[in-house]
Amino acid sequence: MRLLDKSSASDVYIATDEGWLYLATVIDIATRRVVGWATADHLRTELVAGALEAACRTRRPTGPVVFHSDRGCQYTSRELASLAGKFNVLLSVGRTGQCWDNALAESFFSTLKNELGDARPWPTRSAARTAILEWIESWYNLQRLHSSLGYRSPAGYEAALAA
Repeated sequence: MRLLDKSSASDVYIATDEGWLYLATVIDIATRRVVGWATADHLRTELVAGALEAACRTRRPTGPVVFHSDRGCQYTSRELASLAGKFNVLLSVGRTGQCWDNALAESFFSTLKNELGDARPWPTRSAARTAILEWIESWYNLQRLHSSLGYRSPAGYEAALAA
């Protein structure tokens, strides 16, 4: 399996009747696969750190990798920089006012909201979290076709790279 070498990250807010659920992701730029993600009822550094830790557990990078994000304070914190250093991850942030610098992550969240449904709040954070888990792990990574990957799923594209 291919190791993560460049990733894109951002976060999204999901409405529930209990309040917001925040989702942070780490997406492999080459394969479009979500390799790490985390949810929480807050948008603090711990949320992003959880997604980065999950990505590093999944991919076990052996050399330096780049983790690109927007300029949110949770992505530029000392705490995240320290964690990134432990995993040999180089932090990269987009330019101020340049939303397209992190277009991959923004496109992913647009797709998630459109395909998972964003018309009304989820009844609970737990219900939203379960739906996100199923959507990412069973649909998006394994089955959803991407034109940028030659109409293959992220998993299918990775399998072709490995062959």
